[in-house]
Amino acid sequence: MTRTEYDGTLTVLMDTWQGHRLNSPNDVVVKSDDSIWFTDPIFGILGYYEGYRATPEVGQYIYRLDGETGEASVVADDVLGPNGLCFAPDESLLYVVESRGVPHRKILAYDVTANGRELRNKRVVIDAGPGGTPDGMRCDIDGNLWCGWGMGTEELDGVIVFAPDGTPIGRIALPERCANVCFGGLHRNRLFMAASQSLYALYVNTQGVQGG
Repeated sequence: MTRTEYDGTLTVLMDTWQGHRLNSPNDVVVKSDDSIWFTDPIFGILGYYEGYRATPEVGQYIYRLDGETGEASVVADDVLGPNGLCFAPDESLLYVVESRGVPHRKILAYDVTANGRELRNKRVVIDAGPGGTPDGMRCDIDGNLWCGWGMGTEELDGVIVFAPDGTPIGRIALPERCANVCFGGLHRNRLFMAASQSLYALYVNTQGVQGG
């Protein structure tokens, strides 16, 4: 986990856990208290496509990195292939994609404790169903989830939008799978979509959560 400084240099924030090398940090979100939360699945060390082949030295955890002290902690160790993650607008919930869920991939939700440092009450919010492939995601100010989706199939590739209760309410069709999304622009009303080989952008009738 690194930070790119304004002059282009890299600052390593975390590369080991209890003396063991991290797997392949995948997705990250910064909370309003400046803590950094990220997932660390093994996708990047399974072969030479995303990274380089290596033997996992730690579990597939979700970490919290304190913004003031730099102290790291494991906030979840019970997700099968943790992937994309984001906070609800009031930061009372953390959503996480479970990319190796059985029998289907899922989007999970955890309650964030009052101190903002721990997770409780894991549950399934969205079952992606056969062939469903959620990846990176972000919340808008109304709590809707905008999820990158697809695996090279026309009927799935793009972005799927879910209401807070998990009901699908919209879809942006793309000609290739979408791996991640974020809101940007002056008013956070432009959705940027990182796809397999392209970057797409679309103005939408909402705003992304501040910082997301």
